[in-house]
Amino acid sequence: MTRFQVPADQDQGFRAAATALLAALSERPGFQRGRLGQAVDEAGLWVLSTEWDSAGSYRRGLSDHAVRLLAMPLLGWGYDEPSAFEVVAAHDVAVPAATGPSARAR
Repeated sequence: MTRFQVPADQDQGFRAAATALLAALSERPGFQRGRLGQAVDEAGLWVLSTEWDSAGSYRRGLSDHAVRLLAMPLLGWGYDEPSAFEVVAAHDVAVPAATGPSARAR
């Protein structure tokens, strides 16, 4: 999950660039799903959220040359904060609720 603060006069360009990045990510092995969202109460705040099979597939997906070329122009709008999170509990309309222990090394 990566948050972005985008000036109002650049939101259309950002949206197009982020959508292209999401499409490129979706072609990488291990990609499960992704969403681009804009805050309802603060139009300049955006989030790009993706889900992957594993942390390794996420890192390999981001290291792909074509993905990096699309991601670089967006980085200036991104928040400098952690962006990879492990799911430890989930609810999904199509899938039964699940919880589980962390797979992270201690």
